[in-house]
Amino acid sequence: MKQKKIRVLTRRRWEYYQNRPAYTFCLLILVALFSPVTAHAADITEQLHNPTSKFVPRQARNEADTLFQIGERQLQQGTPHKAVQQFLAALETYHYLGDMRAQGLTYDLLGRAYLELGQYKEAEDAVRRHLAIARNNRDLGTQVFALNNVGSLLLQKGEFSDAETCFAEAAEIARSLKNIEGEGLSLSNLGLATARLGDYNKAIKLYETALTYRRQLGNPVAEANTYNHLGEAYQEIGDYQNTIGAFGVGLRLAKASRDRVNQFRAIDGLVTAHNSVGRYERSYELLGERLSLAQELQNPQEQLQTFESYALFYEKQGNYKTARNFYERAIIVSRSLEDSKKEVLLLDRLTQIRKK
Repeated sequence: MKQKKIRVLTRRRWEYYQNRPAYTFCLLILVALFSPVTAHAADITEQLHNPTSKFVPRQARNEADTLFQIGERQLQQGTPHKAVQQFLAALETYHYLGDMRAQGLTYDLLGRAYLELGQYKEAEDAVRRHLAIARNNRDLGTQVFALNNVGSLLLQKGEFSDAETCFAEAAEIARSLKNIEGEGLSLSNLGLATARLGDYNKAIKLYETALTYRRQLGNPVAEANTYNHLGEAYQEIGDYQNTIGAFGVGLRLAKASRDRVNQFRAIDGLVTAHNSVGRYERSYELLGERLSLAQELQNPQEQLQTFESYALFYEKQGNYKTARNFYERAIIVSRSLEDSKKEVLLLDRLTQIRKK
């Protein structure tokens, strides 16, 4: 019997989530937007070891592959809560068939679905199962990316040392395989974990090494992401010339590839850096670029961030009247988004500058 080919989402999607800065990390918003059926780690185990149906192999294979493909499509369409149900159902059958490869692929996507839902415990359980299958099969190539997935979730949990260990192991395996993509990703993530641990100089060296592999790969999104990390590290040690240089390259690459996430990140980093050295005219230009992009994309969350950045820009220069105007505009958008936490913070800032 010829096994149906299962399509797989690109692994770079993980990198998109784990590398977003705190002020733009919006995964928790997805929890409010959707009403997922909660499926805990224990539920996965229970389903796998208690299959409810006994299909003949051909029927089982066809039905499981269909469920997997539906789940993949739902994940791509932005309905991860539906995708979770499909993946769990597919896993039940793949377990019954003893198809470890299919189980690994399904756990990979299941982890991503849980990540989009903000269910980090379940996501970690799924990606650790994916890693365990790769280890059991001695599949070193898959281990590289599975270790990066586990490390990325550990970063989100604040377990930086454990994340560093995962990324270091992934980098070592990728190096032994001469896997350019895996080595670039692993070193970039290792730099991120090292930066979170406070060793920015070491992180800078790791980012620079990672870039040599990312350039070879010819992936501008991955390259822009590492350049933005590099800019953040330079910013932490007060090296504004290199900060501006790194974010500048990141912005150029992001524009060329229409990578909006890294474009916003690079602009934000450049605004902060230019403000730090008194280049307010350039900061003003960049904020205008940011607002135009947010409006073009019809993205209210990024418009809110831009209005807040404008308000801070004018407040630091003592132009409180204009700062108040932008705080008020930000408050209006936060209300439209029903972001009460952000609204309270903005109202507090507005109250503070009204006293000045």
